[in-house]
Amino acid sequence: MHPIEQEAKAFQALLAKYPKITVLSHINPDPDAIGTALGVYSWLKEQQYTVEVVNATEDIPLFLDFLPSFSKIKRKMDFEDSLIISCDCGSVDRLGFSVEGRIIVNIDHHATNKQFGLLNIVDKEAVSSSEVAYRLLKTLHPVSRESAISFYAALISDTRNFTTNNMHRSTFDLASELTSLGVDIAEVSRKMLHRRSLASLRILGVALHSLVLREDAQVALLTISQEDLKRTGAKLSDLDGVVDYAKSLATVEIALMLVEREQGIKVSLRSKRVDISTLALSFGGGGHAVAGGFEREGDTVEILSQLLLDEIKKKGLLS
Repeated sequence: MHPIEQEAKAFQALLAKYPKITVLSHINPDPDAIGTALGVYSWLKEQQYTVEVVNATEDIPLFLDFLPSFSKIKRKMDFEDSLIISCDCGSVDRLGFSVEGRIIVNIDHHATNKQFGLLNIVDKEAVSSSEVAYRLLKTLHPVSRESAISFYAALISDTRNFTTNNMHRSTFDLASELTSLGVDIAEVSRKMLHRRSLASLRILGVALHSLVLREDAQVALLTISQEDLKRTGAKLSDLDGVVDYAKSLATVEIALMLVEREQGIKVSLRSKRVDISTLALSFGGGGHAVAGGFEREGDTVEILSQLLLDEIKKKGLLS
């Protein structure tokens, strides 16, 4: 039996045991987290399950409001005895809720996933968590247009419109399958790419103005303060993709973006070819080979920037 068929069988057995299901995604969600969660939610609703979709973050990306059932996302879990389905989350503490003692199905694609579920459906070769979810669900029951839209939006986001270096032929086969289910790819792309907020452009300008180069211009640093966020009116969701501008510089191999918050600093890591997953892990975070992040308390932006540069040297990531 193929591994995905075994996982699907185990998943179906768990669904049969629980009258209610809660679909969660990680705090400060990106489009893959939201798209995967909504795709799973729609599929479960179509199978007549009693299901809720929840994210602990107040500021979720509003440009995703075109996704089916986006308005159903809640900030509070109402089911106390439900099966938990975690989407695109590398560690249980990133869910933002206490789920101690709950049965969890863990759907993800991060190589650094901590395998915190009773059932862990984690494929580090997949380009998005939506790919993992789609391949799982279609094994059990056909996926509808509503789920396909959410899964496709997640796919194009995590592959940066099919430009990341983990792409392979099966990625395009997946995209073709999803579009055959009724996804209007031009419409989804337009709504994903051309509905940015004014604040997102303002904070982009601030971030680019802060850019400094280190290590013979192989490392780019972007910094954003709390005051920058307040002055521009930007939210964390407005920062999606900003660090990639620094990575696009010809000489840059690793790009770092440090965002100052009331409780610590949020760090985004990107690279062209260097495996930075170990860098993220060193600071308690996670991610993929070329994209990761973490949050840290107790340091200033200046101190943390130097710690990151020191760790890059220590690990020989630019060798």
